[in-house]
Amino acid sequence: MIKDMTRGNIPHHLISFSIPLIVGNLLQLTYNAVDSIVVGQFAGKEALAAVGTANPVMNIVILGITGICIGASVLMSEFFGAGKYEELKKEISTTLLFGCFFSLLIVILGLIFSKEILSLLGVPKEILDSATLYLRIIFAAMPFTYLYNAVSAAMRSVGDSKTPLRFLAIAAILNACLDIVFVAGFRMGIVGAALATDIAEACSGIFCIIYIYKNVPLLRLNKRDLKLDKTLLKKTLQHGSITALQQSAQPIGKLLIQGVINPLGVDAIAAFNAVSRVDDFAFTPQQSISHAMMTFVAQNRGAKNKKRVIDGFIIGLQVEFCYWILICIATLYLKQPIIKLFVSSNETGLIHLGVGYLSLMAFFYLLPALTNGVQGFFRGMGNMKITLVSTIIQISFRVLATYTLVPRIGMEGVAYASLIGWILMLAYEVPYYFRYKRKNDFLKDSIEFEGNMQSNHKG
Repeated sequence: MIKDMTRGNIPHHLISFSIPLIVGNLLQLTYNAVDSIVVGQFAGKEALAAVGTANPVMNIVILGITGICIGASVLMSEFFGAGKYEELKKEISTTLLFGCFFSLLIVILGLIFSKEILSLLGVPKEILDSATLYLRIIFAAMPFTYLYNAVSAAMRSVGDSKTPLRFLAIAAILNACLDIVFVAGFRMGIVGAALATDIAEACSGIFCIIYIYKNVPLLRLNKRDLKLDKTLLKKTLQHGSITALQQSAQPIGKLLIQGVINPLGVDAIAAFNAVSRVDDFAFTPQQSISHAMMTFVAQNRGAKNKKRVIDGFIIGLQVEFCYWILICIATLYLKQPIIKLFVSSNETGLIHLGVGYLSLMAFFYLLPALTNGVQGFFRGMGNMKITLVSTIIQISFRVLATYTLVPRIGMEGVAYASLIGWILMLAYEVPYYFRYKRKNDFLKDSIEFEGNMQSNHKG
């Protein structure tokens, strides 16, 4: 259902838009979480460690794809808010056509270089071949991953965050069922887990395309619409490449952190994989609220409504804070049962590592709630550079602190390093926001871009 956020109750828009995003992203996380749970329970901790070492590489690519689609979504939302529906279709077409070439390149490079990448990360030899096989199978389905993210971005740009959720829910259930059949039933190990993820991802993308062609004429592309607009592609890549770099910076940092964990042995690798899944479930709703803020700000930016832009930002931060209270309480009370989902109960050392880490992170999750809110505002304003710079600051100091603390205090050092990174990120972002606000030129970039578009098309 299309939703115009340029009018109406702001909290209602943000919350009603965020909830389907939160649920949808949590469902998407179940792809990997279910893989880890089923693999850990039915294929052993070596297989769990193999999946864990492959996931950061996979996440870099996936977040790079979502970064490009987020950049495209900012333009789509702005066109929709301004009532420029032909430009909206051109942007969708450009994003999809570019994705055909981009995702194919990812498949080729991934199939060729998976083992070399994992070797550079210091993955133990006993799990290297398994991790490589898992990663290659995942890479083969990247075109479907791009398809789902691009089409979902188009639907969210016009205020529809519920429809992608429905198809993602179906895909998540399918993934869980196939995991049980392939891994627990046929004993296919990590190959079965990877195939289940690929099949589910393909279904979610295909379902979205079918729905649009049957129900959303505004987003439907005909043969004459399938053109790659060079001006829009340039703007999309300006937004998208910076966002992709920013999105990829986190898993790149996590890869480096994984390099500190790997020498500690299989137990530490498996524990880090388990707590990373919990982190994902904590961070993803914060990011979903941020995406709702981005869409809200972008639509109102297109409509040139300055007051709603600022009001939406402030209310969005309040929603982020309320979410943190919930996730803090849930993590503190459920930390041990959660860790036991991933490993058998007799792995007491591994459980102890995970519980100690989560006891700290429950409180530290407040900081990324705030940073995500600020980033949602700047993405919606089309200012992608600030989001990239602040993320690089955060992850750089987080990695440096990890290399310093982990050899001295173990897994808890990762938590303290995260805290340091987020504090420094906010120390950069908050003063920048107030300087940006004082300039009172929120709509300048939008106006300049529209003027350039009109002059280019006239030429």
